[in-house]
Amino acid sequence: MLDSSSSPLRLALVAEDPLARGALSRALSELGREDLTIASAGTLSELEATRSEPPDVVLWDVGLRLSEAEGRLDAPELGAPVLALVPDEAAAELALAAGARGLLFRDAAPSALLAALQAVARGLAVFEPALSPVRPTPRASTSTPPGPEPLTPREREVLALLAEGLSNKAIADRLSISEHTAKFHVNAVLAKLGVQRRTEAVVRAARMGWVTL
Repeated sequence: MLDSSSSPLRLALVAEDPLARGALSRALSELGREDLTIASAGTLSELEATRSEPPDVVLWDVGLRLSEAEGRLDAPELGAPVLALVPDEAAAELALAAGARGLLFRDAAPSALLAALQAVARGLAVFEPALSPVRPTPRASTSTPPGPEPLTPREREVLALLAEGLSNKAIADRLSISEHTAKFHVNAVLAKLGVQRRTEAVVRAARMGWVTL
């Protein structure tokens, strides 16, 4: 984690597409920040072979494809928080489940990207506004809509593990329950929060103060 705003930001850039990797590296370098050091590679193993010190934050471009047939992504594990660049909401859900701390679309402006990287490096969670489930609602009524149904203690445990980006299997292992039971609790959490995706559940729960990201 980055210690202070004056500390140099060590960035590890992982992007399988060489064109995307080059464009991202150039865009960030052209911001004229002398306190930004960038190490980039196409794969995690390539980056580990070239880096000399641990990064403060990892910028991970997931690419245009969602994932392989099993429908999952593996975030780079370099001992630092990960900001993922995603093409759409479905990829965002997979990136969050893989452990990403922040989510931005792949066409994010360089200045916004740098700000998000600095925030994630300091332990904050950053989400593209369009990925948030919270939307303005028309003023059709002055009555206050009911809040989400309270979670059971077990569901709160599951929600906290969702915020860590754990899969159903990892949640099951952590709580010593079956994967089927873990999936049941995850679905219950989604239903009570009124969302359909794990990404939305974590973002909404964070906004309500139910979890700390």
